[in-house]
Amino acid sequence: MDLSTTYMGLALKHPIVASASPLSESLQGIKRLEDGGIAAVVLFSLFEEQIRQENDTCAHLMASGSESFAESLSYFPAVGDYPVGPDRYLELIRQATEATDIPIIASLNCISDEGWIDYARQMEQAGAQGLELNVYGIEANLEVPGAEIEQRYIDILKAVKSTVKIPVALKLNPFFSAMGHMAKRLELAGADALVLFNRFYQPDIDIEQLEVSSSLELSDPGEIRLPLLWIALLHGRTAASLSGSTGVAGANEVVKYLLAGADAVMTTSALLRHGPAYAAAMVKGLELWMESHGFSSVAMLKGSMSHSRIANPGAYERANYIRILEGFHPPAV
Repeated sequence: MDLSTTYMGLALKHPIVASASPLSESLQGIKRLEDGGIAAVVLFSLFEEQIRQENDTCAHLMASGSESFAESLSYFPAVGDYPVGPDRYLELIRQATEATDIPIIASLNCISDEGWIDYARQMEQAGAQGLELNVYGIEANLEVPGAEIEQRYIDILKAVKSTVKIPVALKLNPFFSAMGHMAKRLELAGADALVLFNRFYQPDIDIEQLEVSSSLELSDPGEIRLPLLWIALLHGRTAASLSGSTGVAGANEVVKYLLAGADAVMTTSALLRHGPAYAAAMVKGLELWMESHGFSSVAMLKGSMSHSRIANPGAYERANYIRILEGFHPPAV
């Protein structure tokens, strides 16, 4: 049974990767993930704002307007609130690459293509085998057109690609008006991988305290369907690696993502719920499913139910949406 796969040019022993999370904030946590059976680790994100603040340029950041950021600056913690600052982040990369035998992928959470990209080069020099760019931003300025936002992604990617030689992945949101076209643009701009999808911070309102509340809820398997759709549509139509990154609760979701065409499957919520050792159970579940369904390798499994390879590709398209609506019968009241 060959579970190996290749993601963004990196050889992995199996497709299950630990996505950015608090589990990778320390060397001990990263080693626990490796011992638990993870094939690669994406480190928790280093934020552009952290770098700016540490370089004493916070005033410039504030002056550019909070409406351009993913969250109001009132929610953004001070530098001292972060478990690891920029310099310690680089040291963590060095320690992790020396102490583990799995690929370590650094992560930058950014909104612009300015001077902080020097840190991308420093991450490479510290030993990171890959870099994931999480371009996280909700544009609250109603005068900014969609084309400008899309160009921001392209500019950030090109700026980083001109700086490093290691492979670069883009963690995307699902809200582009033409997701497939955007994926092709990113591929042409040099993206080695596309991660589908980012889970945006979504505020709630406390109706008793009359406050905007912020909390993070772990994903559930029902969230897999949108990234599953786009991975199935993109498989075989882009040279960039594809990774599913939402709703992975166990081996079943891993199998689904691979069938759709993912090269790697990223999980955080399952590991937070069950601990890093749960990775081994997910790998074993994948292996048992493959044995029972006649797949001898992940390469054989990957993309076998993508849009371009199934007998009825309309199952991924509008026609199936119409059939679903016509076939639904509400329960009798």
